[in-house]
Amino acid sequence: MPLRLERNARLYAELPALSWRGPGGTGLDETGPDGTEPDGGGTEADGPKADGPGGTAPDESGWVTLTWAQVRDHTTRLAAGYAALGVGRGDHVLLMMANRPEHWLSDLALVRLGAVPVTVYGTSAPEQVTHIARNCHARIAVVEGAAQVALWEPLLADSGVPLDRIVVVEPGTQGGHLPYAALGREPVPERFGKTLDAARPEDPLTVVYTSGTTGEPKGVVLNHRHVLANASALDAVVELPPHVEHICYLPLAHIAERMLGIYLPVHRASHVHLCADPTGVAEIVRKVRPAQFFGVPRVWEKLAAAVRAVLPLLPAAQQAAVEEANRVAREHVGHRERGERPPAELEEAYARQRAEVLLPLLAAGGLDRITWAASASAPMSIDVVRFWAGFGIVIMDAWGLTETTGVATTNSPRTGFRLGSVGRPVSSVEVRVAGDGEIEVRGSTVFSGYLREDGTVEPVVDEQGWLRTGDIGRLDDDGYLWLTDRKKEMIVTSTGKNVSPALVENALKAHPLIGQALVHGDNRSYLVALLVLDAETAPAWAEAHGIGIDIAKDTGSEALESLAAHPVVREEVDRAVTAANARLNRTEQVKRYRLLAAEWGPATGELTPSLKMKRRVIRDKYAAALGELYED
Repeated sequence: MPLRLERNARLYAELPALSWRGPGGTGLDETGPDGTEPDGGGTEADGPKADGPGGTAPDESGWVTLTWAQVRDHTTRLAAGYAALGVGRGDHVLLMMANRPEHWLSDLALVRLGAVPVTVYGTSAPEQVTHIARNCHARIAVVEGAAQVALWEPLLADSGVPLDRIVVVEPGTQGGHLPYAALGREPVPERFGKTLDAARPEDPLTVVYTSGTTGEPKGVVLNHRHVLANASALDAVVELPPHVEHICYLPLAHIAERMLGIYLPVHRASHVHLCADPTGVAEIVRKVRPAQFFGVPRVWEKLAAAVRAVLPLLPAAQQAAVEEANRVAREHVGHRERGERPPAELEEAYARQRAEVLLPLLAAGGLDRITWAASASAPMSIDVVRFWAGFGIVIMDAWGLTETTGVATTNSPRTGFRLGSVGRPVSSVEVRVAGDGEIEVRGSTVFSGYLREDGTVEPVVDEQGWLRTGDIGRLDDDGYLWLTDRKKEMIVTSTGKNVSPALVENALKAHPLIGQALVHGDNRSYLVALLVLDAETAPAWAEAHGIGIDIAKDTGSEALESLAAHPVVREEVDRAVTAANARLNRTEQVKRYRLLAAEWGPATGELTPSLKMKRRVIRDKYAAALGELYED
């Protein structure tokens, strides 16, 4: 069956569906064009209807919340507005906005209309935007404000791009383009609601463009059947309370947030909290205290770094108590990992340590209610996984691709987990490893194919339905998948040895001073590395070691440059590299490195919006420095 919103509006009308604070709103007037309250579809014959969107004023902390009934009404009005612009079944509509209500509601409104929403990363280069607009043949782009208008406006005059209208969300920035608020001024035709939610399982639900770590983004076509099959498979392995909260902070152009932030909430009737600025997610976590939290490895690394920065500042007795609680928690997790029931004595000790030591610390960060902690997107450092296990938080690492509708394998407290692995296949797929180590997948969540410019879809599976994923890994005897690296990112040294850069980089990042690392050495006789100081941990470490108190308290770029050049810091990083090398074989060991102060990020181009490294960009940017590391 296709994704349905009407069920939630009928069965869970008064339950909260969507909350936000800060920029953004529904973009709709409080009354319809005739001065009456909107009713989501005209006549009583259309079925149950909720009150109008009254009650959407901010609460005392500035948060606005819509119920599922109100979401139904808002998306009905928006669907009518898009229909009045000529959007129909199967049409692609481009969206470039932060995670704000206009984005979320438009996405669902377009799906209800039978159209195909296509979210574009806000950090996309002009060439990528042009490619996506040309590839999907969208006539309409809905964008946030002036900066996005400047990016999209030139395409209106490009004869090779069919784009002919831009809708602008932010009031006062639309120029001569259509204001988003106008979408809500269109009359909702009588019985219009009866025409919505009519998609078939095989109809396209969205096109997700890959983030383009190499080459042009490819349009991954996903239909309703793919998404619902993935949702059902995840429900079989995830243990969550009913109507669970989700903090939506990763880009909605990424398959993980599309599943977690849009499709699964509709499937589960859960409560989404939008976070338009990802740097503010920690504050929202403290407020919401969610039962589930998903973070790509870099997010968990930064959270761990923040905790590690605080622990040395605690009194000695409290530090000792935390270390003992960490030991007990890891022992408890170890029994669970082996499928064993923890001994009664350990169970009692863990319950006591959790209540008295761990939960108060976790509560300070809003993580005390976590029952499902998850990660995916890139290999997770086992040191980070073990760190969080010491606080009773077992990160259920998963693996999948945009082409597999997200998660294909996952660890699970319900079906079993192995720390360091990415779990076992979910019920919607089969997984095998080819002779060269490449992981292959087939099943009901494997995508239809890549969108061609002529509107057709290019299948990429073989005659038996297997998709070559480009990832390297191995399956153990218990069916757990262990991820090595991307096939195209494997380093081949001049002696013909294959090295996984992620393996080496995670070993280097085990030290809290090192926040990011890139290993280099293709066609070279030895490996070198670029290491980036952790902007959160380094100042606290410096202060604890008596290095320039003023510098340590200032986390600006100049302070970090000073720390990166400080001999005591350099000596500690030398020891960190030596310790990492001790865990690696000779071919994997790093012989020389360069320590950098400036953190890599999407804004500066070294990371994708989902925080994956753009290795080619980094290598090009630091080509001179890498070359110097090979000079005698």
